Amino acid sequence: MRGHLASSIAVTCAAALALPAALSSDAAATPSAAERRTTGNATPGGTTPGSTQSLPLAPLTPSTPRTPPSSSPSSPSSGDRTLPPPALASAQGLARRDVRRFSLVGVVWDDPDSELHGRVQVRTRATGTTTWSAWQDVDTHNHEHAADPDTAERASGRVRGSTAPLWVGDSDGVEVRVQGEADGRTGADGRAVTAEPLPKGLHVELVDPGAEPPPQGPEVNAPPPGVLTAESAAAASAVNAELAPIGATEIPALSQKETRADLLETRGEELDPTDTTDTAGAADTVAAGANQRAKPYIGARPRIVTRRGWGADEGLRESNFSYTKTVKAVFVHHSASGNNYRCAQAPSVIRSIYRYHVKSSGWRDIGYNFLVDKCGNIYEGRAGGVAKPVMGAHTLGFNSKSMGIAVLGSFGKANPPAASVKAVAKLTAWKLGLYGANPRGKTYLKSGGGNLYRKGKNVRLNVISGHRDGFATECPGGRLYAKLGKARATSARYQGR
Repeated sequence: MRGHLASSIAVTCAAALALPAALSSDAAATPSAAERRTTGNATPGGTTPGSTQSLPLAPLTPSTPRTPPSSSPSSPSSGDRTLPPPALASAQGLARRDVRRFSLVGVVWDDPDSELHGRVQVRTRATGTTTWSAWQDVDTHNHEHAADPDTAERASGRVRGSTAPLWVGDSDGVEVRVQGEADGRTGADGRAVTAEPLPKGLHVELVDPGAEPPPQGPEVNAPPPGVLTAESAAAASAVNAELAPIGATEIPALSQKETRADLLETRGEELDPTDTTDTAGAADTVAAGANQRAKPYIGARPRIVTRRGWGADEGLRESNFSYTKTVKAVFVHHSASGNNYRCAQAPSVIRSIYRYHVKSSGWRDIGYNFLVDKCGNIYEGRAGGVAKPVMGAHTLGFNSKSMGIAVLGSFGKANPPAASVKAVAKLTAWKLGLYGANPRGKTYLKSGGGNLYRKGKNVRLNVISGHRDGFATECPGGRLYAKLGKARATSARYQGR
């Protein structure tokens, strides 16, 4: 960790809308070749580790309102009651159809500055069955997870507007409906009138994360499936070379004493010989003499699954890395991708989000610096080195001098698992400790522009903040946001404060 840490120190989500359910055809359809634009990355061995099907949405035509005969999940009308006509010129969708296998779904549109005011719903069919899910809502407030204005990533010309991605599991059928938000008026035919039209270029994105990479050793010449070249895998791994061997699937945990000694060594200092602290939260010892260095406030380094460990296709992202100057604050997010995943599936969920961020939304890499699953496992996010101040695309207007942690799941109505909150505390105790930040403290960040603070405004924030503290959004969900006070206190205790 020595050299890379030294250099890093030197440079040191929405409430449901009242929606008249938009109608869609009950007739299953198969997309044409033109509709089914698929992107994937074939390896020399001919395998496709992941792919994206992008299907255009079309205006929905009203059908006769009806009450479905059954509420069975396999019924085509599952989840509906009496279906009113869609709002005027405001409903788009995709009729039920067979598609290639996918596990994650989202909706994108042309202009990243346009917002989708309305409701997006999908239902899917489990692979190899006739069972259709009930309608599921897709979080439409995803534009606030993005690169800051006036940055190269934002101005690339590839960025598109997008909903949050929704994890639906292994599926081979899909139906979509998008309903614009009504403004309270009705037209001459009795249909609701929308406040504004839907964004142009609506497409549904169906993401297949690909197969889990097989167990591999640390040799760089044996990249996991999906990595186009050994060189790209080596570059993503080399930035963590002082923490783990090149090609490692995880960065091992250190005790608090080992973590402190490692940090002090980068500063050319020695550890207080009376420091016997090996467990997070133990009381600070008294310096043995006047010339003893004070112990740094830093938590034990937690175990972190590397990008290789979760099977990142390094050929997807931009090849170079982007850094900010330091890490003064952390923004906690939820992925809004739903809670219906097993911890063993978390790498697949992350690969899907990564592909959705890059191929569908047009970002340079996955937006978050770290991700945490429901079992408390921590995953490396955006490439560039876990100990370094990597510039993310997680909190529009506040990506500079900060990092973003996404807890996999949706926590507007569901409580976040205790293991996830504890993992956030452990990760922040370590990473903030590298940069001398107090998890219970306050700091100032300059806004890059957003819907809460004008560009250039210095904003006083908690060192551990929720996404909604920097942008008007429901993220990270009310239930997770309510746990941030506990996370701050626990993180500070892990640092020895």
